[in-house]
Amino acid sequence: MSADDEKRAAGTTAAALVQTGMTVGLGTGSTAAWFVIALGERIRNEGLTLRCVATSRATEALAAEHGIAVIGLDEAVDGIDLTVDGADEVGPDLALIKGGGGALLREKLVWTASRQCIVIADSAKVVDQLGAFGLPVEVVSFGHVSTAARITAVLRELGYAATPRLRMAGTDAFITDNGGVIYDLPLGSIHDPGGLALRLKALVGVVEHGLFIALATRALIGGPQEVAVLAPGGAHL
Repeated sequence: MSADDEKRAAGTTAAALVQTGMTVGLGTGSTAAWFVIALGERIRNEGLTLRCVATSRATEALAAEHGIAVIGLDEAVDGIDLTVDGADEVGPDLALIKGGGGALLREKLVWTASRQCIVIADSAKVVDQLGAFGLPVEVVSFGHVSTAARITAVLRELGYAATPRLRMAGTDAFITDNGGVIYDLPLGSIHDPGGLALRLKALVGVVEHGLFIALATRALIGGPQEVAVLAPGGAHL
């Protein structure tokens, strides 16, 4: 199977877990898109009644294309039953790096409002240690160069030689749905994800980082033969 086939298998498997009456968080990215497409098919074929919250404008547009009505996060006053989203890396104990699509802040807001969070990914996303994928950090656009300098100082204190790289969209800085900019941190490997997460979040100017720790309740990983189900701690379900 190709990586895209594995993503589709994981997304379709996740869509089968959705039950009518649920409030569902819709993730962002190429893998989450397969979940949205499969969910739209179930709504059309089975008449599911759902309330869905999108994690980005791109996902909201994709949902509309497939007949899925979307509400705002503030309208989900009782919380979200289930969020399904992709990841750029899936590490030990289901610690994740997310944000390659630039939606990390809205994704984390939706994840933290959810009773269950399922991460879906192709098999290449599963790693023994996080960090080969550059860690996205969203910062306030005002004074972002000075914020990047503070990030660099913290990285040096923690033993990382990486220099933050401003994410670009052509010749301009990439702008998130929230009006921020993103710096990607090419760390190579992250020896203490929890410690790094705390230090980054404490910096003035940092809005959010792409480390998702102790949020995923299970993972659906597409593979050559089947979709593997992983729980925190590495257990196969």
